[in-house]
Amino acid sequence: MHKTLSSSFFIWCCLYGWLWLTPALPAAAQSTYTLETGVEADSARQASKKVLPIAIGAAAVYTGGLLWLNETWYKNEPRSSFHWFNDAREWKQMDKLGHFWGAFHESRLGVDVLRSLGVSEKKAIWWGGSLGFLLQTPIEYFDGRSPAYGASASDIATNAAGSLAVISQQLAWGELRLTPKFSFHRSRYAELRPNVLGNGLAEELLKDYNGQTYWLSVDVAKFLPASSQYPKWLNVALGYGAEEMVYHDTDANQALGLQAYRQYYLSLDLNWQAIPTRSKFLRGAFYVLNAVKLPAPAVEWNGRRGWRLHGLYF
Repeated sequence: MHKTLSSSFFIWCCLYGWLWLTPALPAAAQSTYTLETGVEADSARQASKKVLPIAIGAAAVYTGGLLWLNETWYKNEPRSSFHWFNDAREWKQMDKLGHFWGAFHESRLGVDVLRSLGVSEKKAIWWGGSLGFLLQTPIEYFDGRSPAYGASASDIATNAAGSLAVISQQLAWGELRLTPKFSFHRSRYAELRPNVLGNGLAEELLKDYNGQTYWLSVDVAKFLPASSQYPKWLNVALGYGAEEMVYHDTDANQALGLQAYRQYYLSLDLNWQAIPTRSKFLRGAFYVLNAVKLPAPAVEWNGRRGWRLHGLYF
């Protein structure tokens, strides 16, 4: 559903922005490489004292995000009894990747914050790693009360998958080596249905699935021996997108002479957090930027046009 990316992006950025201004998130916080906080392990009691104010603040920000979402998407809509709706086949599953992306990065933040507070490693991974699922899933209640939507089991499943992707990597490697990222370019399809796909760049960024691409950025250096000279900042990224989606319904698209199709990409990516810096501001900026795919040359394959080479793909 079209609120997927906007709600994920808003909640994640608000939480990160608020936490970055507090002492809880260390300047050296990293998810891609082993976190080095420079802080001795606190006792459970000391950790609890630190966690409580952060939890209260984060809860306040999250509540504000839900109120914003309600005002933006649901305020002027009628309410219905709670119901389910199967949207798993719509929009070539682009909205599901939005759920995965949002839950992953919310969980990434959760693990790093709890680690920085001195919470034990396993608790930081399990509690923090569950954050994305816990933040994203309550939104399904609003959908379930809306006649235009309906709660989605596949949305809940991809929320869980995003959190589990963080938890499983942290348990296996103690760090993240595979990171979902997002990129966007404007498409010609938004103007065909601006009320749904967005009117203007800001709305299109959040609503136009035709211009969105989701990536899996592979931290190659972390899979190589420590003696390897491979640059730590250079990742390889696998991408997925789709085009010619003005309606999620196939017949409605065909009436416009459109046939939705999938796109697959191979590209290079920048691992921002592997760039050394002493600046707290830059470390914080790099942390956020590591959720976004850097524009770079890319190879595309799709069933419509075959192989294509992009000199610079957004």
